[in-house]
Amino acid sequence: MTPDDAVRPAPASASASAPAGATAPAAAPRAAAAPATAAVQRLRRRLERLIGVAATEGNELIPLRNGNEIFPAMLDAIRSAEHSVDMMTFVYWRGQIARDFAGELAERARAGVRVRLLLDGFGAKEIEQELLDTMDGAGVRIAWFRKPVWLSPFKQNHRCHRKALIVDEQTAFTGGVGIAQEWCGDAREPGEWRDTHVQVRGPAVDGVAAAFAQNWAECHDELYDEHDRFAEQPRCGGSVVQVVRGSASIGWQDMQTLIRVMLTSAEQRFRLTTAYFAPDAFFVDLLCRTARRGVRVEILLPGPHIDQRACRLAGQHHYTTLLEAGVSIRQYQPTMMHAKIITVDSVASLIGSTNFNRRSMDHDEEIMLAVLDESFTAVLDADFDEDARRSADIDPARWRRRAVVQRVKEASVAPIRRFL
Repeated sequence: MTPDDAVRPAPASASASAPAGATAPAAAPRAAAAPATAAVQRLRRRLERLIGVAATEGNELIPLRNGNEIFPAMLDAIRSAEHSVDMMTFVYWRGQIARDFAGELAERARAGVRVRLLLDGFGAKEIEQELLDTMDGAGVRIAWFRKPVWLSPFKQNHRCHRKALIVDEQTAFTGGVGIAQEWCGDAREPGEWRDTHVQVRGPAVDGVAAAFAQNWAECHDELYDEHDRFAEQPRCGGSVVQVVRGSASIGWQDMQTLIRVMLTSAEQRFRLTTAYFAPDAFFVDLLCRTARRGVRVEILLPGPHIDQRACRLAGQHHYTTLLEAGVSIRQYQPTMMHAKIITVDSVASLIGSTNFNRRSMDHDEEIMLAVLDESFTAVLDADFDEDARRSADIDPARWRRRAVVQRVKEASVAPIRRFL
């Protein structure tokens, strides 16, 4: 039996919280007042004290689903820039969308806007030299984060996986999307990846900007200039947002604390969507313990179109343990699932660049928004419901009967699991 033999189509009733076909308008602003229940306030204080980063109030969040919504919003924001554009990305590959971003960044630089572009030295290595030349010639300040040729073997393993765009210090974007043709479209077929980004206005923009500044400072001598106004952030909406940065280091990290708090705080439901699922034994055990205490734990992962099969094998090694604890595992069928989202009890959510794997939690620079907002979380839950209807469940009995060849493949990646 192959791994695909162990999956079965999710029933139409897989969406318990939304009727079939029902989704909220993804691009509508979410300005409803954040919940103030005792449980939510307790979660906020846990996050603030255990991570040491204050949450901010008065934020407007706009969830953007897939490239058809994400890229136009980002490009429109760049076109509107009057003072500064700061952009960082792990992936900057090829295709028309890569040329579109290069063209708009170059145009703003020629117009006198300070434009900074930070590219990861490994993830963005496929960018076309012509685009770099165009942007550089227009005055875009380009920096590379840890180009492998310059690095010790230790530093080469620690990448900048953050995705952020900050325009005029007032509008920010973050999430899972890279700049490449794979993210264009609306996840209708294998060539159009499924992902989610979020547009932010309000005090939380400063946290996203700080993530950019942290990595820019490593790569460039000039941290700020006359284009930076350091203006007060207006209160634009009702979302409470904590911006959490993960950085490569030794020992327990803030990103691990963030996810640990969300799991241990869940009372009814914990939903995880991730592109790369390869956790360590601690988080596998925590997922199981969360399910065993009565929380409905649902995991949505890539299916047949995953682009990193070694990572998939590392995660599949844990399926039996998770399924036996009552965790639900689904695999998305139409295309590559690349979103990185957690929702808890319909009131709290995490969204950003962090995957549920060792690489994101231990090795890479990451950014996540911890959001306390029922309306925003409802949109993400509705997206989860829609994605679940396009997914296949992992059947526990069938998985236990999977082929010996599959088991051998899972074991074969054991030596490299910590790097996946």
